[in-house]
Amino acid sequence: MTALVIAVGLVAVTALVVVAVGIVTLLRRTAAPTAEQSRQLLDEARSQAASERDSAIRAALEQSAVLNREALGSQAAASLVELEAKKALIDVRLDQVQEDVGTQLARVETQLADLSRSSAVSLGRVSEQLEQHAASTRSLSETTQGLREALANSKARGQWGERMAEDVLRLAGFVEHINYEKQTAVEGGRSIPDFTFKLPKGHVLYMDVKFPLAAYLRFLNATTDEERTRERAQSLRDVRLKVKDLAKRDYLDPSRVVCDQLLLFIPNETVSAFIYESDPAVIDDALREKIVFCSPLTLFAMLGVIRQAFDSVMIEQTSDEVLRLVGALRSQFDKYTDAVDKLGKRLESVQTAFDDLNGTRRRALERPLAKADELRRERGLAIAPDLAAGADVYDLHEELGA
Repeated sequence: MTALVIAVGLVAVTALVVVAVGIVTLLRRTAAPTAEQSRQLLDEARSQAASERDSAIRAALEQSAVLNREALGSQAAASLVELEAKKALIDVRLDQVQEDVGTQLARVETQLADLSRSSAVSLGRVSEQLEQHAASTRSLSETTQGLREALANSKARGQWGERMAEDVLRLAGFVEHINYEKQTAVEGGRSIPDFTFKLPKGHVLYMDVKFPLAAYLRFLNATTDEERTRERAQSLRDVRLKVKDLAKRDYLDPSRVVCDQLLLFIPNETVSAFIYESDPAVIDDALREKIVFCSPLTLFAMLGVIRQAFDSVMIEQTSDEVLRLVGALRSQFDKYTDAVDKLGKRLESVQTAFDDLNGTRRRALERPLAKADELRRERGLAIAPDLAAGADVYDLHEELGA
């Protein structure tokens, strides 16, 4: 379009230039025209210029149309070729996309099938676990209900506390009739503690397991704040009454060889925490009465201390026995050294006597014998036949003397 406008403009300018040149030429050939003639000539020139301009514009438009048709035809052919190439490329891409989508769909179908199978297995396991959990919950609920009904009886609570204490003792390695006794009356008294621990050097330590739990159980079953407050206070009062009751008994009679502390076993850590949180003063009041509260964990620790003390005393007794044996060994060793010294002195005396006999006495005997032998040889006398049998002895005597 821009080329067309430029072409039309050039044609118009050319026409104007031609008209102007024609007018100038005509004016130069003729004489000086009048004003009327000049207007006529100017009108004619304008008419001619307009006619030539229109002709030039029509020719330029026709030429532009031809050029545009040719350009549009070439552009359309190029566009058609380009569109065909893009169509082929799009077809190839679509085939690839379809192939990829098919592969992905097959993979997704496989994964969905695997997921379905694994989900079925997982759901089966979850269902099985839920059934087991439900069975465990039912069993726990039944056990809890049975325990609650059992603890409603004071005798059953005492048996439960005794069983809990025995479990702790067994875990600590204590053996009945060796480390402790059950339900044995105190010596010279009427009280019967639940457990009597045997300590070194004849000492004993008593423990009571009949802890009051009735009010605490009512506190757990309370549904209103007022009931919980009332039962909490009642539970603490029951504990204080239990402490006073134990303090009145003859467990800690100073006339007997006993430990100056009494253990009160709390069969549950939650109950122990409840007492500590609700009224710590109860613990202090009990300690002033020489009564020590102990839960299963603290009892286990106390038993460890008791066992360590017993082992230490046994080691001390063993050490004393070893020292006594060492003293006896020292006494026997001193006697042995005295006997050896005496034997050594006797051996020295015998050696001295032997040296005198083998030295001085022997030389004193050999001198006259040597002179007698020398005289015999000088006179050429032979040894008497009846003495020849003793020659070997004489020769042996000479060899020994040599």
